[in-house]
Amino acid sequence: MSKKILFLTGTRADFGKIKSLIQVLETHPKFEPYIFVTGMHLQEEYGYTVLEVERCGFSNIHTFENHTHETTMDLTLAKTIEGLSIYVKSCAPDMIVIHGDRVEALAGAIVGSLNNILVSHIEGGEVSGTIDELIRHSTSKMSHVHFVSNKQAKKRLLQMGELEAAVFTIGSPDVDIMFSNNLPDLATVKQYYEIQFDTYAVAMFHPVTTEAKHMQEYAVNFVEALLNDHHNYVVVFPNNDLGSQAVLKAYEKLKGNPRFRIFPSLRFEYFLTLLKKAQFIIGNSSAGIREAPYYGLPIINIGTRQQNRALHADIINVDYTTESIINALNTIDLHEIKPSENDFGKGNSAELFLKSLLNEDIWQLNHQKQFKDN
Repeated sequence: MSKKILFLTGTRADFGKIKSLIQVLETHPKFEPYIFVTGMHLQEEYGYTVLEVERCGFSNIHTFENHTHETTMDLTLAKTIEGLSIYVKSCAPDMIVIHGDRVEALAGAIVGSLNNILVSHIEGGEVSGTIDELIRHSTSKMSHVHFVSNKQAKKRLLQMGELEAAVFTIGSPDVDIMFSNNLPDLATVKQYYEIQFDTYAVAMFHPVTTEAKHMQEYAVNFVEALLNDHHNYVVVFPNNDLGSQAVLKAYEKLKGNPRFRIFPSLRFEYFLTLLKKAQFIIGNSSAGIREAPYYGLPIINIGTRQQNRALHADIINVDYTTESIINALNTIDLHEIKPSENDFGKGNSAELFLKSLLNEDIWQLNHQKQFKDN
């Protein structure tokens, strides 16, 4: 009898992380994947990216709207718990798979653990320094199984009292797609998104929830620096965390300027091709910390959102002032880096994930969480 594996996705970013994991189970006779789609995926303002999930042709997709216009993170958490709780009672999964540090992931961990369902957390044990880190570690403690990116992440989970037998190092699953032979070529991507300029940089600036009262100032400074620069830019909307409206309001000044193409969202494979061929990436997205070094891409990281993750020696870290951002932009064309050492896997995460699920030991893990003193 096949085991039902329920994946939860709330954003374009986490879907890019778990897509290869779903695909490897979709074609395997011993597993039946289900997908609970919620969050930003169902918001028109952010590109209604549930369409990207549906285009993959997965068999069992369930959608649930967990946002209203004025929804805060705590209400989003509560509403997601309610919707997911109802759904798991109908599909009865053997395991719930969640990713990262969003409130949707925390909701998945809570629902799974309180309903005696094994919970697997992708990319636990990492650090960032913002509210995201609190959510990530809380999610890890509510999870039974951990699929981590590297040895450092595993070490942190062991420090948190997690059992070594429950931690599996598989790398970052998006690396599977980064080096896939199925990525579209640049000409196809530029034609699809009507990008006319030959050279460009990628700009992604997300709100920092713990600094929400300053986000309007930070976003205005960021946009002013881009307008005073000479590069062309592919600009991608921020996530929908508290403070995102300040970023979107600041982006209004970019509209109509021929140096900028602004998108609510990009298909993940298309985004990777654009990133790979870009001159550099600027902002505070994890793409600048995780994916860009693999491609040997110069990076300007702004502010505190990635402060504990932006440790790569070749990343240019600047504060939120317009002056510091402009200074970095003035030198970025001279900045070259080498492709990163494989800190986040070798592109075989899906294979290692499947191998772990095929091992009967994982299904024998005690649903009653144990704490291991170190």
